[in-house]
Amino acid sequence: MPSSICERKVDIPIEEIWDFVNDINNWASLVPGYQQHTMINAKQSIWICKGDIGFMEKSVRLSLSVTEWQNPNKIAFTLASTNNHVKGSGYFQAHKLAENQTKMTGSLSITAKGIAGSMINSCLRPFLSKVTADFTDNVIEHIQTRRSAVMQ
Repeated sequence: MPSSICERKVDIPIEEIWDFVNDINNWASLVPGYQQHTMINAKQSIWICKGDIGFMEKSVRLSLSVTEWQNPNKIAFTLASTNNHVKGSGYFQAHKLAENQTKMTGSLSITAKGIAGSMINSCLRPFLSKVTADFTDNVIEHIQTRRSAVMQ
């Protein structure tokens, strides 16, 4: 299963990170390739994302389910395409380093199944590292922007 982890130290209190990531609507649009999402309930949503892994560009409809909600440290989720050819999981985890400093970790694992699964999985590895880093950085940037707006 191709997977990637991205860790960043940020000068943001853990509570502010949690306030942002505990609502899927805050960060769904920050996923690279995001096109739209629909909330089913607080823990389930349907996402449509476009992936471009070099030789192939495709939109995929994903069902995302929150599997763990640990305030203020972690939100974990699973995802699967509606045809079950793509499955995966991920999480955001925050670890308080100091009063105003937090280590934030983003993780994403995705596996493609079916006839082309092994070929797609080999192409997913480098793509997934970039997506995980971009997603984590987008979330951090959005929290920092929101924080600056509140402080003004």
